[in-house]
Amino acid sequence: MIAKRIIPCLDVRDGRVVKGVNFAGLKDVNDPVTLARFYNEQGADELVFYDITASAEERGLFTDILQRVASEVFIPLTVGGGINQVADFERVLNCGADKVSVNSGALRRPELIAEGAKRYGSQCVVLSVDVRRVGENWHVFAKGGREDTGLEALAWIRQAEQLGAGELVINSMDTDGVKQGFDLDLLKAVSEITKLPIVASGGAGKSADFIELFQLPNIEAGLAASIFHYGEVKIPELKKQLQAVDIPVRIV
Repeated sequence: MIAKRIIPCLDVRDGRVVKGVNFAGLKDVNDPVTLARFYNEQGADELVFYDITASAEERGLFTDILQRVASEVFIPLTVGGGINQVADFERVLNCGADKVSVNSGALRRPELIAEGAKRYGSQCVVLSVDVRRVGENWHVFAKGGREDTGLEALAWIRQAEQLGAGELVINSMDTDGVKQGFDLDLLKAVSEITKLPIVASGGAGKSADFIELFQLPNIEAGLAASIFHYGEVKIPELKKQLQAVDIPVRIV
């Protein structure tokens, strides 16, 4: 059985890690290089680095900070923010990323997914989807959650899979930072329409939330930020609790 992955997330703005609730009210947390080093030592399975204002500010990702973060970790590093063309893939991969996360750039030009997959392989292309319930449907949001595209989330995920995405990060804007558990309804709906590995993001507040999450099919990883940043949940203890209930994890 494939080991479940525990993934901390660094949301970076102006060179600092920040965190908010429901994608708003961002507060300063720490230096990204310091946190990257800490998570590498704590036994995180992967690390995600998002330059969260690159798309909204229509600029490239800050590669100097990324290079410093990459030099501190010896686990897979997924990087996103301002990825609009294949040249952006090359730029972040050359800085030390292992996988490239696409979001707003792929919404503007879906063929970006196919171009990235053709050049670097599907395993390199991660589709990050910011989702919020609107009425009876789930809509995809762009530009760091600032813009409702009107696009139905499940339809977009199906399209991205066909274009060659190799992994999904499903960011629930409704549960982000609330710490009341992952958005299981959304994640279950996604797992029923795709065969891609799913990374669940948004809502983790305690170890039990990860145990509940990993009961769902196709969920290969749980991603969280503030509970790890503030030490509310410690990765080594979390993995021991998962292991105790027969959820396979990698123990350092």
